[in-house]
Amino acid sequence: MPIIKLAPRPYRLSYIGLLALTFTLNGCAHKALHAQVPEKAAGNIVTKAPDASLTAEFVYRYLIAEIAGQRGDYATSGTVFYNLAKSDLSSPYSAMLAKRAAEIGAYGNMPSLAIPAIKLWAELDPKSTEAQKASTEMWIATGNLKEAEPHLAQLLRQESTRAGGFLSLNNLLSRSKDKIATLRLVQSLAKPYPELAEAHFAMAQAATIANQDDLALKEINLTEQLNASWPLVALFKGQLLEKQSPQAAIDFYRHFLDINPEEIEVRIQLARSLVNQKQFSEAKELFPAILEQAKNNAVNTQFKNHAEVTAIVGLLAYQSADYPSAEGYFKQALSLGMKSKDQLYIYLGQTAEKLDQTETAIAWYQKITPTDAHYLDAQINLANLIALTQSTDKAVDFLDVVEDLNTEQQIIVIQAQASLLGKAQRHKEAFDLLEKAIKNLPNSPDLIYDYALAAERTQKFELMESELRRAMAIKPDFAAAYNALGYSFADRNIRLNEAITLIEKALKIAPNDYFMLDSLGWAHYRKGNLDQALRYLQQAYNTSQDPEIAAHLGEVLWKKGQHEQAKKIWDDALISHPHNETLINTANKFKS
Repeated sequence: MPIIKLAPRPYRLSYIGLLALTFTLNGCAHKALHAQVPEKAAGNIVTKAPDASLTAEFVYRYLIAEIAGQRGDYATSGTVFYNLAKSDLSSPYSAMLAKRAAEIGAYGNMPSLAIPAIKLWAELDPKSTEAQKASTEMWIATGNLKEAEPHLAQLLRQESTRAGGFLSLNNLLSRSKDKIATLRLVQSLAKPYPELAEAHFAMAQAATIANQDDLALKEINLTEQLNASWPLVALFKGQLLEKQSPQAAIDFYRHFLDINPEEIEVRIQLARSLVNQKQFSEAKELFPAILEQAKNNAVNTQFKNHAEVTAIVGLLAYQSADYPSAEGYFKQALSLGMKSKDQLYIYLGQTAEKLDQTETAIAWYQKITPTDAHYLDAQINLANLIALTQSTDKAVDFLDVVEDLNTEQQIIVIQAQASLLGKAQRHKEAFDLLEKAIKNLPNSPDLIYDYALAAERTQKFELMESELRRAMAIKPDFAAAYNALGYSFADRNIRLNEAITLIEKALKIAPNDYFMLDSLGWAHYRKGNLDQALRYLQQAYNTSQDPEIAAHLGEVLWKKGQHEQAKKIWDDALISHPHNETLINTANKFKS
């Protein structure tokens, strides 16, 4: 929920925050609002000679509104200001009064007042950018894109701010639930500006949000034609290409860098893509150039300093399983003065774990103090090491004594404790722990989700289903819950049509999530739709070489008679994940 700090004089509100308050507040209590007459308006009233609009009746009603606001009676205050604004539309004060009513209506969570007041303010002061933005936010928040369009068009008419307006357009429209309607609106707004790269970029963004990737690629290609050296376009196009073919994205990044070698963000993204595709040696070849560019600071970059870029290279080395190099880069980032030291301590601790240097890992985690942002992460990592080197019980007890936790952090600790018990195959104890937790925190969808999965592991399938549906009811966009229920049906080879429907709903909420693509592929495999299964599983595997995705993909390939390809998928996955039970069991079942 936005926190708005009010200066005692004059009264101010940000209209993005204002509309967010109006349409998303859920009964939270607010600090009293001490409304004051805006200085400019107050000065006008006090210092200028009375005119026809400043009758005794006007001043009397104005003071009533002012006193009501100071006493916290926002309904009276805002209503009187609004009625004053309407009473004489020709008054030089009417727009100011409508604005004041809009502010108070929004702050007091009174949409019935805020909406007409904002509309009146925009009508009375059509040249006010602030009024147009507030009006636009109002129509978007109420789902009326048609009414929002002329206000958006007005905001885009000014040439000096048009490009920036298009770049922020999709963020402004992000609260609209109808993504197809949003796309059409962006297309309509962009139509008068066919030669503006930012207009095509906005259409590409809107198309992606609406899951229209072919259209998005078409628009980003047009953007590229208008501004071929724009790194933001290169990054966006690369992401679109990666969905179709990771190698196509890699080739595109290389071509872009041949022409624009100074663009460090694109070089970093190329390195990430190479790491994701396990082309580790090619990725490592890029590290010196990335670090040299950051050191010289010769180009504009989204990264703040050399230290941050060095840490990013360390992460890429870590993901490449080059842990000694990763450790060196993280230490270098520390020596360069990276501000987020606690985050680097986490990375160094995790790297030490990979190098089997348990005492070193513990020492890094212990450097993180209770006032650091990553303190709880460090305690959970320490608990995992305690479970590994001592016992699960000691690890659970260790987390029990972590102090000064808010509700969200308490949930994280309970989830971590349940995970420790699950890793030890103590599923009944994990279930009991989560069952107790949700009695104390009954409306936490994340906790309910974990409880449902614990129920599944103890063969309580009906309870699992009811709890996942409860999590969905509390959080209708809980993609993981839809996916979990759908995958459970598919894995048990039951209710397969419903399984596909649930997983498809999850993918609408979280498009291209590789775990959900894996689930959908597995559900189609269970139905005997091998070609569809292969398409989804291959797409998932292209994004992440997760061992269970590898197991599923290999099984589908085997069933299609592509035995050598299946064996290669399994063998490659077993090198990185030699202890994964699903992978081992699947490979052994078909190879034997």
